[in-house]
Amino acid sequence: MKFTLSWLKDHLETDADVATVAEAMTMAGLEVEHVEDPGAKLAAFSAARIKEAVQHPNADRLRVCQVETKDGLKEIVCGASNARAGLVTVYAPIGTFVPGSGITLEARPVRGIVSNGMLCSAKELETAEDSEGILELAETPVGTPAAEALGLEAVIDFEVTPNRPDWLGVAGIARDLAAAGVGTFKDRAPAPVAGTFPCPIEIRVDGSGACPVFAGRLIRGVKNGPSPEWLQRRLRAIGLRPINALVDVTNFISYDRARPLHVYDAARLAGGWIEARLGRRGEQVAALDGRTYPASPEICVIADGSGAIGFGGVMGGESTGVTEATTEVFLESAWFDPIRTAQAGRDLGIVSDAQYRFARGVDPGFVVPGLELATALIIELCGGEPSEARMAGDVPAPPAPIDFDPAYVARLAGLDLPAERTAAILTALGFHIEGSRVWPPSWRRDVEGKADLVEEVARIAGYDALPAEPLPPLGAAASGVLTPRQTRIKTARRALAAMGYGEAVTWSFVSRAAAELFGGGDETLLLENPIAADLDCMRPSVLPGLIQATGRNARRGFPDCALFEIGPVFAGAGPADQKTAVAAVLAPHPPRRWDKSAGEDIFSLKGDLIALLDELGAPVANLQTAQEATRPWWRPGRAARLQLGPKAVLAEVGEIHPRVLAALDVSGPIYAFEAWVEAIPDPKKRAAKTKGALALSPLMPLTRDFAFVADAGLPAAELVRAVQAADRALIAGARVFDVYEGPGVPAGKKSVAVEVVIQPREKTLSDAEIEALSAKIVAAAAKAAGAVLRG
Repeated sequence: MKFTLSWLKDHLETDADVATVAEAMTMAGLEVEHVEDPGAKLAAFSAARIKEAVQHPNADRLRVCQVETKDGLKEIVCGASNARAGLVTVYAPIGTFVPGSGITLEARPVRGIVSNGMLCSAKELETAEDSEGILELAETPVGTPAAEALGLEAVIDFEVTPNRPDWLGVAGIARDLAAAGVGTFKDRAPAPVAGTFPCPIEIRVDGSGACPVFAGRLIRGVKNGPSPEWLQRRLRAIGLRPINALVDVTNFISYDRARPLHVYDAARLAGGWIEARLGRRGEQVAALDGRTYPASPEICVIADGSGAIGFGGVMGGESTGVTEATTEVFLESAWFDPIRTAQAGRDLGIVSDAQYRFARGVDPGFVVPGLELATALIIELCGGEPSEARMAGDVPAPPAPIDFDPAYVARLAGLDLPAERTAAILTALGFHIEGSRVWPPSWRRDVEGKADLVEEVARIAGYDALPAEPLPPLGAAASGVLTPRQTRIKTARRALAAMGYGEAVTWSFVSRAAAELFGGGDETLLLENPIAADLDCMRPSVLPGLIQATGRNARRGFPDCALFEIGPVFAGAGPADQKTAVAAVLAPHPPRRWDKSAGEDIFSLKGDLIALLDELGAPVANLQTAQEATRPWWRPGRAARLQLGPKAVLAEVGEIHPRVLAALDVSGPIYAFEAWVEAIPDPKKRAAKTKGALALSPLMPLTRDFAFVADAGLPAAELVRAVQAADRALIAGARVFDVYEGPGVPAGKKSVAVEVVIQPREKTLSDAEIEALSAKIVAAAAKAAGAVLRG
């Protein structure tokens, strides 16, 4: 919303300058975005008079001018055809930056004659898009600032919040500024204009609520043409293009009083009536923007005997538009339902000044006064004879009164104001007070309760007046700022990023079909109002979104992908059914290699998962690997659960089933894991250790290899766990480095080779001690896993 200072002063008696007004607006809650001050922009330019203009001796199209300026008489070379003696124009001295040309003036010869300045055109000052010749001013004293000579004013541009449609009129801004103490509000209520004959055009509304009230009148004998200079200048200042007097009047009142209006060429109305109704299928409207739009039963149209001729509250039609030949006009002032008008604008793709205002809810109490104001202005500018005003429908009821105790201001906002001051603020804003009841004005339908009234008082009294009271001190949190769950999420995010995974953020909902692939899709998890048809179900797992993200990357030329996400998953609709999942996917599609190396595989992913669980404090030494009865989205034989027991599953890892990938339209293979933060037990508090126990051992570790024969179905992890448990003080680690089945190994058995890392702590181990430890390892493997040392 834009306006000029002089326009504001039509409604506000004040001596404040632009800076003061902008500051007061900001403090009163009107967000000023920009102040364009042409006086500052054109400060170096001033009025000057050409005393003499003669032909340049070395150029046919140049003239050498003797110019009377604020700096004395200057010789200036000018190429404008209208440069002549006696002309008053705009002068720019040497060193001035010319905004329209982007140059800074320098004293330099022009065909042998030094030009000591410049005579400017409107285009060079950026006061017009195009111009011919230099500016021609009315008789103006030499030295007058250019902005003043050209009648340019500072323009304030501010953001209007959706709940304040009254700020879309300069009068509404003035009212708030007057309440804030910037000046005195001029209550310029329109005077009724007496009609001299009955209105011959019948007005109808269809009762649908799309247009509850429709007022209008005929004005005959008008003479349309260009609007006066003051009106054109005011419209141009806020970025509107003057069209003709009739249209300019409606545009002016839209910005002056936030009251959109429309004028019809009455000679083009058919049937002797006009109606606001809902559209009908098949109807089309050729609108004023030169485009044709379809009407629908959800959109309010204005119709006459020929059918739909415009969209109510959005845009009029070409068929009834006024021209300079128009002599009879029908003036419309109506109130259109804000929600339906907003939807109509979206459906049609039209955001006009009228639609923008009606969608926010213009003042229903100004329907008839707006009609009277426009009538008076049209008669003043175009002449004519008005009919009596006519109205169909009923003005919507005013806002309901609110019970209000002024002491509530101190209770809610902390402002200790006298009751008289509170009442004065509300009265200045247009509220009516009787006893303990407050009636909001018709233009403030956003005020619905006493908290709204407190907000009005607080913003006018000044947010800077709110007391600076420190909050009561709170004791430090015993366990730090983050909960254990939040700490684990933060740790997991950093750990996975350090491993080379890229973080993805996908929706917490997926299609029902995708949810069913991962054990979800229950009726209780379907969304009533999904943002898209394929995002209609809360996700049972993070994996569907990650897998689909991997597919999108592959289709865009990035098939080798490693992604992770941390977020909620939903097993049901209750609070206890929500868990926090940490999931990662690996799509191993590296460039082809001469040695056929496969790069990352499922075991790389499993290693990353175990490292992650270790970072999160899980007892990884006690983890069990279970492959039986994996869930159906995992490929059989290529997936496992990591658990502390059958009822304590921490994570799942494996290859996604090709059937699931095909349903998601993603190429495989894809390896994945999913862990649940809440399933990881809290680490046990350890007793404080001595400094010596915490120190690294100064002794070199040693390794020993063992080959065990075990049942073919024995998980290798169980054997490793048994080996590590043989002596936790000396065994620093164990890992499988070979698995063999074939000749030399009995049927139904396999050979598992394990490397054991032994870390001496206090002294170097003797051969006898190493042999004793080896015997303990063999015995532990036999007892816990049924494995024997291979001969």
